Amino acid sequence: MCQFFFFLHKAPSSHSHYFKKEQHVKAKEANGMQRTRGSLFYILLVMVALTTVGVVYVLSSQEWKGQDAVAVSTQDWAAPAKKAKKTKTFHPSQLSANDLKLMANAVYGEARGEPYIGQVAIAAVILNRTKSPNFPETPAGVIFEPRAFTAVADGQIWLQPNERARKAVQDALKGWDPTGGCTYYFNPATATSKWIWSRPQVKRIGKHIFCR
Repeated sequence: MCQFFFFLHKAPSSHSHYFKKEQHVKAKEANGMQRTRGSLFYILLVMVALTTVGVVYVLSSQEWKGQDAVAVSTQDWAAPAKKAKKTKTFHPSQLSANDLKLMANAVYGEARGEPYIGQVAIAAVILNRTKSPNFPETPAGVIFEPRAFTAVADGQIWLQPNERARKAVQDALKGWDPTGGCTYYFNPATATSKWIWSRPQVKRIGKHIFCR
């Protein structure tokens, strides 16, 4: 009987002990689960952050690449800039004795059978070309430009000029320009170039037609 009461008296204490132990285990498991969830949340947060940074970087790279592509495309398709023509620095006052002689030779070789005004006109054309950006800037460069003057092609440029041809050069240097600023002329009776006929014609002096 005493043992039975003793057993009944001790049983509740043992049951309480096991109950507390079970609660401790459950609490431990709950804490472990909370820590696991916290770790997973932290890992997920880091992954989201890294993904966001990666997406921003990729988009930024694509944007810069797109800008570069646009720049290259614009550059490739843009019309090439026109080359600026050289500014002339030559002035008739800078003519040398050789320049004057060459001009007189050209006038004599090209127009020795023409009226005097026609000879001045030839000298004026040579000077007009030295002032134009489309031609060489010295009389020598103008006269010896390929296919520019018949007298150079047939050798008459080397004939000794007379005083009339020299005076025609001097009058042209003083500002007399019977052509009105022309840079071309041709003899319609002997011209073989079809292109020269396409130039705007200004006037006819002697056998020559002067044009721009």
